[in-house]
Amino acid sequence: MYQIPGSDLMEYQLLSQITFGMQFLVCTLAIWRLTHLFVLEDGPWDFVYHLRKRLGNSIFGQAMDCFYCLSIWIAVPFAFIIFNDWLSILIGWLSLSGAACLLEQLTGLRKNHKE
Repeated sequence: MYQIPGSDLMEYQLLSQITFGMQFLVCTLAIWRLTHLFVLEDGPWDFVYHLRKRLGNSIFGQAMDCFYCLSIWIAVPFAFIIFNDWLSILIGWLSLSGAACLLEQLTGLRKNHKE
């Protein structure tokens, strides 16, 4: 079978882009799910409810009242999973949080975000 010169490289680059896109999508979904759980749900066995109650009005307790605020912090470890250098991590961190916030807006589940 005839092979186009450089086609292996093109296939690798395409696969790499698809893999990155899938990683970004999966991480965005995970960030949205975790943030949604901590901000809007009581969790299994009311675990999140009790955690939120215990944290009270502390800075961590207040973060659990704001989807946008908490998604920033939940996105941090995911940015380190996907991105390699510090500039990419910083930009990726904000991108992942922003994508989770857009997903939250699209779902329409939350009407009153604390800003």
